[in-house]
Amino acid sequence: MIHTVTIVGTGLIGGSFALALKNNNIATHIIGVDNNTQNLQKALEIGLVDEILNLEKAIKKSHFIYVAIPVDEAIPILKKILQLINTTQIVADAGSTKLAICEALKNETHRSNFVATHPMWGTEHSGPQAAVHNAFVGKACVICEKEKSQNSAVVLLESIYKKIGMHLVYMPAEAHDLHAAYISHLPHFISFALANTVLQKEKKETTIFEMASGGFESTVRLAKSNPAMWVPIFKQNKNNLITILDEYTHQIAQFKIALQTENYISMQSLIEAANTIKRIIK
Repeated sequence: MIHTVTIVGTGLIGGSFALALKNNNIATHIIGVDNNTQNLQKALEIGLVDEILNLEKAIKKSHFIYVAIPVDEAIPILKKILQLINTTQIVADAGSTKLAICEALKNETHRSNFVATHPMWGTEHSGPQAAVHNAFVGKACVICEKEKSQNSAVVLLESIYKKIGMHLVYMPAEAHDLHAAYISHLPHFISFALANTVLQKEKKETTIFEMASGGFESTVRLAKSNPAMWVPIFKQNKNNLITILDEYTHQIAQFKIALQTENYISMQSLIEAANTIKRIIK
């Protein structure tokens, strides 16, 4: 058990992580830090955190500091934290991109006290009120650049993530960002584009509401996600995303050509090829 944990960012991920720490008796006292005072007060009010402090005071009281804020904001905050901690304190992040963060921190004095992690879970909702009990159970958590973190820090994070129900995956930061672009960032990109397509062409909102079925709802659900979180992710993972979008648009073009040429045998082959995903995701 850890006595005092500071969570920087009391929104969906930070709030859900706080619940997981409490529900699994991992931390006895949780401090919330956030530049959004409304989020902070809400997190305190609903019991996600036990105390709210500024960053400097929170660090002095904490053994473990967890950063769950948009990836562009995370870099300067993590640098500041690493400059303020002592040799026994441990820091981790929950960012959806890893390479930019790892590169930015590689020369920091206390780099070995930091563990780069990405718990692979989220919803389209935001804020402390969106926090979910048992959010991470059965999900994957990626740990990057394990060899650059001190063993005690890695062991602590491994223990925490396993205790809240996650299984661990290890890979270089560059590989993480490529894989995350395929399975997380691209689906969000597509969902935003699909929502804009429908909203531009289908002017009657009541029609969308009345006719939308499960397929549309599940595909466009991600379009409700917070732009403050996703624009920085797209920015930091721009090169991977552009490459993958080229392949995606090629796949779309194959379907379009099959329609234009009335080549439904080709279309069936394309769909059958897509159906093989069932072997991986049931």
